Amino acid sequence: MSHDFRVGVGHDTHRMVPGRALILAGVRIEHSLGLEGHSDADVVLHAVADALLGATGKGDIGEHFPDTDQAYKDADSAKLLTGVVDLVTRDGWSVVNADVIVHAQAPKLLPYKALMKSNLARLLLVDADCVNVKAKTGEKVGPVGRQEAMQAEAVVLVRRDRKSPV
Repeated sequence: MSHDFRVGVGHDTHRMVPGRALILAGVRIEHSLGLEGHSDADVVLHAVADALLGATGKGDIGEHFPDTDQAYKDADSAKLLTGVVDLVTRDGWSVVNADVIVHAQAPKLLPYKALMKSNLARLLLVDADCVNVKAKTGEKVGPVGRQEAMQAEAVVLVRRDRKSPV
C-alpha cells in the first residue's frame, strides 16, 4: 500500500499580559502573565493547527478561525485544533508525528511538559510517543527573553493513503 507523506510547519507568537490565563497545549500553566489574543491565545495549539493546515494545503488558522469573527472570541484553542484535525481527517490525512518548541523565558515548563504532550497526542489522535514538546528560554534577549511574548513552532508529518478521498 502506498502513502502520501507531507510535512507542515507552524509558528505563532502572542504578547504576554497580566490578567489572562496562560494556556499552552490546552494546559493551564500557573504564571502571573497570560497570553493576549482573540481566542485563548494558546501559541502551541495555534502553531500545531497551522502546521497541519500547511501540510495538507488548507491555508492557515486565520483563514479558518478569523480574529474578526466574534464566534471565536475567547475560544478554546483545543476546539479549534479539533476542528482542524476533523477537516484534514475527512480528506484521508492522519498525523504521523508532531514536534513542538515553546519559546518562553518564564515560567519553567518542565513540570507541565508531560501533560502538554499527552494532551497534544489526544487532540491529534496519536500515541503520546508520536509527540514531542521542547521548551527553550529567550536567554533574556528579545521579546521572549524580556517576557513580552511567547512563541511556539511546530512541525507535523501527515500521511494519506492514496485510496483515501482527495
